Amino acid sequence: MHQVFKLSEVIDRHQKLREPWFEFLRVPDLSVGIYSLPVGSEDPQFSHPEDEVYYILAGRAVLKVENENRVAEPGAILYVSANTNHRFHDIQDDLTCLVFFAERSAPKK
Repeated sequence: MHQVFKLSEVIDRHQKLREPWFEFLRVPDLSVGIYSLPVGSEDPQFSHPEDEVYYILAGRAVLKVENENRVAEPGAILYVSANTNHRFHDIQDDLTCLVFFAERSAPKK
């Protein structure tokens, strides 16, 4: 299976939905989407059963991972391991992230 996405088109589709999360790719071990939060909003998420990578496209916030804070600004790449509590806070500018979720493979026998 082969797919090509143009980021500007994906962002346009996401904005029309007016929802924080828009998944545009899902295959057995990977999903990719756009996540956005407006300035001053509350991020409801805490943990997921998948490893996760955020690539910050726009905005500025802080990502709290367990007890550690990480700056989320354009160009930052933030990794959060599976089942780890995390959420964005102190959202200073509308935040837009490209998010990759990866399933953890079962150990090989």
